[in-house]
Amino acid sequence: MGFLADLCAIDFVSSFTQTFFLPRATWTAEDMPDLSGKVAIVTGGNSGIGKEVAKALLAHNAKVYIGCRSKERAERAILDLKEATGKEAIFLPLDLASLGSVKDAAMQFANKEKELHLLINNAGVMFPPHSQLSEGYDTQFHTNVTGHWYLTTLLLPVLLETVKHSPPKSVRVVHVSSVGHYGAKAQPLNFASFKDGVVRNRYFTHELYMQSKFGNIVVANEFHRRYAGQGLVSISVNPGSINTELYRHFRVPLLPSLVLYPPKTGAITPLYAATAKDAGQYGGKYLFPWARTGKARPDTDDPKLGKDLWTWLEEQVKDT
Repeated sequence: MGFLADLCAIDFVSSFTQTFFLPRATWTAEDMPDLSGKVAIVTGGNSGIGKEVAKALLAHNAKVYIGCRSKERAERAILDLKEATGKEAIFLPLDLASLGSVKDAAMQFANKEKELHLLINNAGVMFPPHSQLSEGYDTQFHTNVTGHWYLTTLLLPVLLETVKHSPPKSVRVVHVSSVGHYGAKAQPLNFASFKDGVVRNRYFTHELYMQSKFGNIVVANEFHRRYAGQGLVSISVNPGSINTELYRHFRVPLLPSLVLYPPKTGAITPLYAATAKDAGQYGGKYLFPWARTGKARPDTDDPKLGKDLWTWLEEQVKDT
């Protein structure tokens, strides 16, 4: 019955309509407002969707920090972005799979900046070898969910202080999820599978990925419940099925080029969530391609699940 329950949990219609035959975008990066004086962090801003997001933010005069592990890759991206926009992004050393690195990154940023208007939690890993772990945790959940949650909570003092000096609903956290969240199991978050062990070993790597993308939306909604009253906007997005380095572990090499969209297109929905004036009303909502409001799986918005996950996450970082 477990397999049948998991199969029934999948919303195939939503998955299909958010992947294929998408309508033409009615909002693009060219529609962004001027961002002079705004400070942004884009995790994974050195490649793929994140790089395109960083490019558009720079082109509209934001001060942009690129959070990524590799200094060499960050510097390459910064040169590319400067050539494209005339503006220079700033490298923020950040390994989301290391809680110590996340803490160092947040401290480094807070020592440099007193304001943070836009946090785009974009970086992620997809379908790594099942044996791959990070600090004893499943790499996909640790990177995609725990690392981003920890970064955001550490930056909350700066974000909430920025709210006080900014137009209403302009300070935002964008959590990049995926259409893959629909494929999470009927029990969408199995806490015992987040760490190495017998339970995790029952999961395939794609199931662990889908679980992590489900977790992104749960976290986004819980941030909304906790901090919307203080003016912080938290939005989850599916950027679309985009041809990026995430697919380096994918075993059908021709498929990405046949059915996936380019990174520039994938940047549309995160950019809309982060910068469009009317997107300020979408706190606690889920957006999908291209810059449209949609419906995530209903159980992503379960307050008890959100509280339970938050409590678990707090436990993991208490000694960091």
